[in-house]
Amino acid sequence: MRNTYKRYRLKLVNIVYWFLLLYIIAGLMRWFIVLDRQSQKITQYELGQVRMDVDSAKAPRPFTNAISQVYDHQKMRSIGYIGEGGTFLVVIMLGALFIGRVVRRQMRLSDQQQNFMMAVTHELKTPIAAAKLSLETLIKRKLTEEQQTKLIKSALSETERLNQLSDNILLASRLEDAGYATASEEILFSSLVDRVVRAFKERFPQRALQSAVEEGLTLHGDPLLLELAVNNVIENALKYSPKEAPVWVRLVKEQKETVLKIIDEGEGIPDHEKSLIFRKFYRVGMEQTRKTKGTGLGLYLSRAIIRKHHGQITVQDNKPRGSIFTITFYT
Repeated sequence: MRNTYKRYRLKLVNIVYWFLLLYIIAGLMRWFIVLDRQSQKITQYELGQVRMDVDSAKAPRPFTNAISQVYDHQKMRSIGYIGEGGTFLVVIMLGALFIGRVVRRQMRLSDQQQNFMMAVTHELKTPIAAAKLSLETLIKRKLTEEQQTKLIKSALSETERLNQLSDNILLASRLEDAGYATASEEILFSSLVDRVVRAFKERFPQRALQSAVEEGLTLHGDPLLLELAVNNVIENALKYSPKEAPVWVRLVKEQKETVLKIIDEGEGIPDHEKSLIFRKFYRVGMEQTRKTKGTGLGLYLSRAIIRKHHGQITVQDNKPRGSIFTITFYT
């Protein structure tokens, strides 16, 4: 019901917008027609005056020159009307284009923020409910030590998931602050990537996560932020890939560049959305139809972090299916 209302509202706004724009253009054209008719009347009046001067032998100049001058005056007036009208038309069209883009951007951002609120509410409630259930089970039932350990690990895992979500939201706000300063130290990037991969293997032992990491590669930057960036891209690959499909993580040195590739065999990303997935709150598809969890912040944060470390992240198709995320650091 709410989505139907939003679509109706957007359609109504577009209709009103285009109606007002066409009304303004029609008014401008009417103004030009009225002035042109007035100019013709002035021309006819001046021609009449010239003829009267000739008939009364008061013409100070030859008749043909006077007639030519009258038509020159009409031509100059027409050029002036066209110039002024054209200037107004260009200004109106540029303003309409700018306003239209701003309105569409704001409405799109509003929809994305609404989707974000829906997603983050679900993402917050799920780990809280899971952790609560594990703790209630520990209190109400007599369990073996192995069962207790399993429930405690489950509660800790959900708590960590909740903590990571909170960190992402806070970091998204901080990275937009131009004055936000990141740490800068020499990092053994190979060990950082290995550590992230091992953590995912422990969290998802059933997933086929393969890695090929060249040893001894270093970077200068903030280790916590870089770990978060790598973590988000790998998590995205696992999230959008079938459970039985493998995900590869490859880190190599190519000339003077450190290149990290995360390769999956998921459904892939449509070409028209490849440049959109790194936007804040953006998620592929509709919030009501997508099945994967998420808030639309992971890839946005990864790109922001990588850019702060003088790198770039790109995505391309993996043949025959899937995506390849390439992170390049220029050293």
